[in-house]
Amino acid sequence: MSGSALSRRRKGVSYSKWGYFFILPFFITYILFSFYPLFYTIYISFFQNYRVGLDIIGPTWNGVGNYKAVFEGDLLKYFFNTMSIWLLGFIPQIFLALIFATWFTDLRLKLKVTGLFKVIIYLPNIIMASSIAVLFFNLFADKGPVNNLIATLTNNQAYFQYPTVFILRPFTEAWGTRGIAAFINFLMWYGQTTLVLMAGIMGVDPSLYESAQIDGANSGQTFRKITLPLIKPILLYTLITSLIGGVQMFDVPQLLTNGQGNPNQTSTTMVMYIYNNLFSKNYGKAGAISVVLFVISAVLSLIMFFALRDEKEPKVKSNKKGGLGNELF
Repeated sequence: MSGSALSRRRKGVSYSKWGYFFILPFFITYILFSFYPLFYTIYISFFQNYRVGLDIIGPTWNGVGNYKAVFEGDLLKYFFNTMSIWLLGFIPQIFLALIFATWFTDLRLKLKVTGLFKVIIYLPNIIMASSIAVLFFNLFADKGPVNNLIATLTNNQAYFQYPTVFILRPFTEAWGTRGIAAFINFLMWYGQTTLVLMAGIMGVDPSLYESAQIDGANSGQTFRKITLPLIKPILLYTLITSLIGGVQMFDVPQLLTNGQGNPNQTSTTMVMYIYNNLFSKNYGKAGAISVVLFVISAVLSLIMFFALRDEKEPKVKSNKKGGLGNELF
């Protein structure tokens, strides 16, 4: 090696180590705010640590006592409440998002001002869930705008004299409260789901749609045979992230029912169950519920992942003319 080349090598700067420096803040943040709290929650779940009046009991070792108390309680009831609200909101959400995403990305429709529609459907997502929950709570109050409108349309003079007959009271019914909570979640998230699915559809090779059109495939066949199989990873991502968000549901039912889960705790979710134990300073049991919720989320996510993932990449056969042939249609 010549002297000039050796000198240039010594003066050169190695940038390989700077990559670790730039990712270091992420790992520090993750360890402090995710990794450490996770293991600390598991740790406190094995201890009795609660307050009775002004007296603090614990922390004393309790083994699996907290977990036993959780499973002997109303865990299944709260899990059913959580999944019911999530499914009521997610099913119409994914259905409507698929329709909008297909429409907005279909070049044959030549839709105008699609950018404006995207902004409009995404707007609810930037509003705090607590604000929308308070809004709906007041809308369906006994003397709220909805009941006032019903009284006006029916010309009901006895409107406030016989409230149990003439007033719409969804918060006194289990499925009424669940339905409103599910509708709020649907309203807030269908816009974002639409944009995510649009990104997936726009990533599909346009030549596949052109070949399908040449072969005479209609819109339904194109959607079932091309769009759905090729955006399956995006659908799986949407399903798992929505499920994780659903089991963590808290703010909307908490505000709609003032933290009581009325009627008769039929709208109490898993996280509300955790919060109620934290509020009563029963930290050990709250930790146990948190661990159970973590395991449930992980198991359901893995089940969905292995059930819906592709074993191999989808194969699209083409004929010599460049079409998709009869293999798909």
